[in-house]
Amino acid sequence: MSTPVSGSGSLQSPAAAAAAAAAAANAAAQTAGQSLINGSTGNATLDVNLLVSALVNTKIAGPSAMLLLQSQSDTTEITALANLSASLAGLQLALGPFANGSALSAFTANITGDGITATAGAGATAGTFAINTTQVAQAQNITSGAFTAAQGSALGTGTLNISVGGKSMTINVDSSNDSLADIATAINSSSSNPGVNATIVHGTNGDQLSLTSQATGAANVISVSVSGVQNDNGLSSLGVTSSVGTDTTGQSTIASSNASSPWTQSTKAQDAQLTIAGAAVTSASNTITNVLSGVTVTLTPDAAGKTQTLTIAQDSSTIEGDVSSFVTAFNAVVSQLNSLSAANTTNTAGGGGALLGDQMLNQIGQSLASIVGGSVSSGGLKTTLASLGITFNSAAAAGQSFAPLSLDSDTLDAAVQNNPAQVATLFNQTNGIAQQLNAVINTYTDPNTGVITSRTTALTNDIKSVGDQQDDLVALKAQLTQQFQDQFTALNNLMAQMETNTNFLTALFGGKNSAGSLAQGSG
Repeated sequence: MSTPVSGSGSLQSPAAAAAAAAAAANAAAQTAGQSLINGSTGNATLDVNLLVSALVNTKIAGPSAMLLLQSQSDTTEITALANLSASLAGLQLALGPFANGSALSAFTANITGDGITATAGAGATAGTFAINTTQVAQAQNITSGAFTAAQGSALGTGTLNISVGGKSMTINVDSSNDSLADIATAINSSSSNPGVNATIVHGTNGDQLSLTSQATGAANVISVSVSGVQNDNGLSSLGVTSSVGTDTTGQSTIASSNASSPWTQSTKAQDAQLTIAGAAVTSASNTITNVLSGVTVTLTPDAAGKTQTLTIAQDSSTIEGDVSSFVTAFNAVVSQLNSLSAANTTNTAGGGGALLGDQMLNQIGQSLASIVGGSVSSGGLKTTLASLGITFNSAAAAGQSFAPLSLDSDTLDAAVQNNPAQVATLFNQTNGIAQQLNAVINTYTDPNTGVITSRTTALTNDIKSVGDQQDDLVALKAQLTQQFQDQFTALNNLMAQMETNTNFLTALFGGKNSAGSLAQGSG
């Protein structure tokens, strides 16, 4: 069985509890003893229940009190360790962006003017880049010639093969689906649709079939071939061939299979064409991710013909927010350490921290303070957290064992803006502040080998052992109660019989204050 930490928390020591319980039991036993004396002198019958209860409690009270206090002490310590572990886990969570490098890899992307948006992430590099957009990427849209109502309701039968960007599908047209609307529905619902949307345009000259590529880019052109036509009522005129342009713009062109009912191209298929930092860029999509590392540039139709300036810079607001979160989480650990180690200023059983006098608290506090108050060297640079405006708050630590941190936001902002290398040194991923603190914390919170984990396991096992011993005491109490009940009941019966016999003999022979029936009879 473990013993509670010296001076800990709000609990009386098991030894003191046992002594108090024993004293109370002895007092009860004295009262019960007087009952036995009274019974033996003929003044009263024995109070068997009082005697049994008193004697059983004399045996049980001390050990029972010790076990109860031990269980309460273990539970209090487990709760204290859990709270400490939670605060340390919170600090590790706050250290995450520095431990994995995401805090220092956060960048912002700013564009002058409109027509272009940009984002920057991991892998980005600070810099300024000119972007000159010649044209944006477009998805092709083509529309057939107009059909009369009679044609549109029954175009004839045959096979349509529709291709987009090298992929194709086949639509079989028979008498059940030979209307223009049916053909549009068949295109849109086909499981092999290569990436084209079909729409019926109801114009003044009749209905027309409009096809739009789902993907932008010069290569994603739409072609329709018609074969096996029978009862032709306009089906053959749906044939059209699109080609990627051969000029510098790469814009698509079309050729209809029926000159009398030609297709028209309202939007050409084309790639985005631009220069970034003077380098020519061609992209089938308006979202460009493979030119500047870690940077995504997105073009809108307004971008064409404009020159913009893209500025990539380290995201100071993210870094400052992560640093502030780290300071807050560190101070939460300090607050927990101070609470658990608080002195018992009232000199009462309820005063003092739950782990007052526990050396582990000093070890944790000193280790963390040593790291945040020390320096970090990397890449030829050496710096401290104080250079970011993070220092110990000695005023706030008055009367406490461990000092919290304070943060000067102006100093932090200046350091992040003007000396990013200093920040990178402090939080480098080899021997930076986050790596050092994580190593210390893991010593205590590791789920397999951590000190807190081991102590919690031992305390939990001790609570189980105490429970087993309490069960044994309950069984012993029942056994003693029955044993003493039998013994004192028999004694009480014997003493009652003796008193009856005494009364009979006194009545017969007389006593101190009476002559007795025999004496009276002889006269």
